[in-house]
Amino acid sequence: MKTTLRALFAAAFLAAAPLAQLPGAHAVEPKAATKAEGKLDINSASAEELATLKGIGPARSEAIVKGRPYRGKDELVRRKILPQSVYDQIKDEIIAKQK
Repeated sequence: MKTTLRALFAAAFLAAAPLAQLPGAHAVEPKAATKAEGKLDINSASAEELATLKGIGPARSEAIVKGRPYRGKDELVRRKILPQSVYDQIKDEIIAKQK
C-alpha cells in the first residue's frame, strides 16, 4: 500500500512540476510572437522592436506600425514607407506573416 501511494504521489508531483525544473531537462524559451525563423514580423512587432533594425528609427517604426497589415514585406517600399536602400539592408531580417 505504501509503495502504491508513493508511486501515485511521485507521479502526481512529476506531472505538476514544470519541465524546466526537472533534473537534466533543458529549458526551452518560448518563441517571441513576432519572430519567425529568426525574422521580425512587420505585422505584429512593436515599434520598439522594429526600431532595433538597421536604418529604422522611431519615426520609421511608427510608420510601419500605422501601415499594417502588409501582405508582403516588399510593400514597405511600394507604399513608400521605406526607401529601397533601407529595405535592402533589412529585407533578410523581416517577414510579413499572414494571420
